[in-house]
Amino acid sequence: MATAAPAGSPNSQVMPNQFILEICVESVDHAIAAERGGADRLELCSDLPSGGITPSAELMQAARRQVNIPIHVLIRPRAGDFCYSDDEFEIMRREIVAAKQFGMNGIVLGVLRGNEHVDIERTRSLVEAASPLPVTFHRAIDTTRNLEESLEDVIRTGASRILTSGGQPSATQGLSALASLVQAARGRILIMACGAINADNVADIARTTRAREFHTSVGTSHPRSEDTSSHQPYGNDAVDFSLPAEAFEERVRSLVNILGSLTDSSPVKAQPTAAEPPRNKGPKA
Repeated sequence: MATAAPAGSPNSQVMPNQFILEICVESVDHAIAAERGGADRLELCSDLPSGGITPSAELMQAARRQVNIPIHVLIRPRAGDFCYSDDEFEIMRREIVAAKQFGMNGIVLGVLRGNEHVDIERTRSLVEAASPLPVTFHRAIDTTRNLEESLEDVIRTGASRILTSGGQPSATQGLSALASLVQAARGRILIMACGAINADNVADIARTTRAREFHTSVGTSHPRSEDTSSHQPYGNDAVDFSLPAEAFEERVRSLVNILGSLTDSSPVKAQPTAAEPPRNKGPKA
């Protein structure tokens, strides 16, 4: 990714020094295509239409053999909410151990209390189990009661980054909240923007939020309805599995080129005053 020079306007802000593009995949073919397209990192999972669950041992090992860029693996024992039984929690712990053995470079997870608050104790326990691998707290945070309160809770767990769309179905709808989270984080934790990010909106999201990291399935998905009656609080968009690897690669490359082009000619919009972000309206990845 390209580095950025200081913006010329006194009312603009300097772009981050480097952008990181993480691509969400659930197949080896798309993992290879993402690397060829210039992705910095992968998130590996299975069953994207449900929001993603832990991939099989075989998929983790196959992906690790085929790509050289970092792979962060989703640890989620089932679809649905993020309040886990003792047995499910133990499964997560064992899956983390296996992921480390298979050469994964990072862990992605999220555990809540009452589906409204970050479970600090349990999350910290999993962060310790994952060590020395970094942990991303995923979009479970977008279903919590107060995003900035949850930000502080996740920081207390020792996680390295937060994946969020600002509590909204998409990053474009959550721009203000994302910008507030980046500002509130003050460099203590990375905020990775997500939620229907594509070549048409990534530049505006980067300029407005000042996030350094972006997570997307590069438009291989079709947005879900914003109707939250399905009670699916965390989910990627419904994925088009038929997209050929070559087309997937080109979409990744397009995003890489756009992020690389953001220089002092593309000043960042002023940050809004930090305020309590809006409640979740049913996120899409």
